[in-house]
Amino acid sequence: MKRILEFKKTPKIVHTATICGPKEAQGNLGKYIDKHLSDDYNDEKNFERAERKMLSYAIKSVVEKSGKDMNEIDLYIGGDLLNQIISSSFCAREYSLPFLGVYTACATMAESMIIGASLVEAGLIDNCICATCSHFSTAERQYRFPLEQGTTRPPQSQWTVTGAGANMISLSNTGVAIRRALVGRVIDYGVIDVNNMGAAMAPAVAHSLIEFFDETKVLPSDYNLILTGDLGTLGSRIFKEVIKKGGYSVDENHVDCGELIYNMEEKEYQGGSGAGCSAVVFNSYIYKKLLCGEYKRILFIPTGALLSTTSSQQGESIPGIAHIIELGV
Repeated sequence: MKRILEFKKTPKIVHTATICGPKEAQGNLGKYIDKHLSDDYNDEKNFERAERKMLSYAIKSVVEKSGKDMNEIDLYIGGDLLNQIISSSFCAREYSLPFLGVYTACATMAESMIIGASLVEAGLIDNCICATCSHFSTAERQYRFPLEQGTTRPPQSQWTVTGAGANMISLSNTGVAIRRALVGRVIDYGVIDVNNMGAAMAPAVAHSLIEFFDETKVLPSDYNLILTGDLGTLGSRIFKEVIKKGGYSVDENHVDCGELIYNMEEKEYQGGSGAGCSAVVFNSYIYKKLLCGEYKRILFIPTGALLSTTSSQQGESIPGIAHIIELGV
C-alpha cells in the first residue's frame, strides 16, 4: 500500500497569519506573531467568543495579505477543539466561505493542509485557506475542570495555547513548497491519564515517521528540522526513545512546538498544546525561517490526542495520531 502523497506540482504556502494571547506573546516566539491580545477575553463577553474572534482575525488577515477578496477563496478548511468545531464553522458563516470542517485534535493544522494541498495539486481549486485555533480557558473547562475551581495542575500537564494560525495554499512561483505528506494512523499505547497528552501522542509520531523514512528511504539527517506538534518536554523524550527502537535517531534536529512557544525556564510544566500550538508556531516563526532560506527542508508533524470528555469518563484510553508534511524552498 502506497503511504506517501507526492505533490509534483508543489503547491505553495504563499501567506500566513497568526494571533496569540498575552502569555504566548511573552514567550520565545512572541515577536514573530502578527498580533497579540491584551487579555484572554479579546474584548468579548466569554472565552468561546474570544477564541472565534482570534480565528476570524487570522482568516481575514491572511486573505488581506494575499491581496485577494474573500470571493476569490475557493475553500476554507479548518477545525478546533470545541464541541462540533464551532469556532471554525462560525467563522465560515461570518465570511460565507465554502467550508470543510476537519478534526484530529491538535493535529488539525496538518490535516487541513494535506487536504488543501491535495485539492490544489489536482487542479480542483486555486486558493485554499487552512486555519485552526485553541484557547486555554475554553479547553480547560471543556476537557478538565471549571476555571473557578482553581485545580492544581500536575507536573506532566501541558498548557493549551491561546492562539490561531492560518495559511493560504496556491500554485505559485513564490512561497514555501509542500512536497510530500503522510496521513497518520491512529495509534493507542493505552495511556489513560488525560493530563499526559505527550505520552499519549508520542508513539503515533514515532510510528508515522518510521513509515515515512522506510518508504521514502530518506534519513532524519536529510532535514534541517523535524518539528513535532505539541508533545511537550516529556512527550518528546518518549518519542525519541520509541523511534530509536525503530532504527532511527532524531536527537540532532528534533524540536517540538510545545517546547518552543513558551519560555521553558519559567517552569511551564511540559510546554504548550492545543490545536493553536502548531498553527501559531509554524505559521509565524518556522514559516519565516523557511522563507528566508535558513531552513531548506523540514518535516512538520502536528500531533493529536483523540479523546473526548465522554470517552475519558468512561475509562477509555487515549488514541494518538500524527500527520507528516515535508516542506521546503
